[in-house]
Amino acid sequence: MTTINVPTRQEVSSVNQAIFDNLEKRFGVVPNLFATMAHSGNALASYMALQSAKSTISGKAREVVNLVVSQVNECEYCLAAHTMVGKMSGFSDEQIIEIRRGRASFDSKLDALARLAQGIAQSRGHVDPAAVEAFFAANWTKENLVDTIVAIGDKTVTNYLHSTTRIPVDFPAAPVLE
Repeated sequence: MTTINVPTRQEVSSVNQAIFDNLEKRFGVVPNLFATMAHSGNALASYMALQSAKSTISGKAREVVNLVVSQVNECEYCLAAHTMVGKMSGFSDEQIIEIRRGRASFDSKLDALARLAQGIAQSRGHVDPAAVEAFFAANWTKENLVDTIVAIGDKTVTNYLHSTTRIPVDFPAAPVLE
């Protein structure tokens, strides 16, 4: 079986080296998942553009989507990374566990988002119309719906990349759900 390595700065294109430099300035390190994207001459730049694109689903809402989708897809890498980011965003350990289960009882608007994101991810887009209606009833908009779907796509990319490559997780492990 072919092992996918985490490339070093010296092993990637000059375009990706510049992105590595920016990531290192931003995070202090190049996360393994981002580095793995640099096996492609284009994927890392494309993904970074998606990550930095404007969206109405940002901050805590984005972390809700990231945690829910990563749980549905059972991505240990993204669960570890977004558990850490979720804490940095102000979620408690208990709230993060609840979000991973597709709920956010502590905030009705985030709860509707979590339920919708879970439904979309689990059904591969064939979500129950009631979940969409509940999302709108929680004062989310059509623009928010489209941005949520894009955020789900974003997270699915990294979930699938890790699940396929099995590169080492370089964040503290997320708790296992019981």
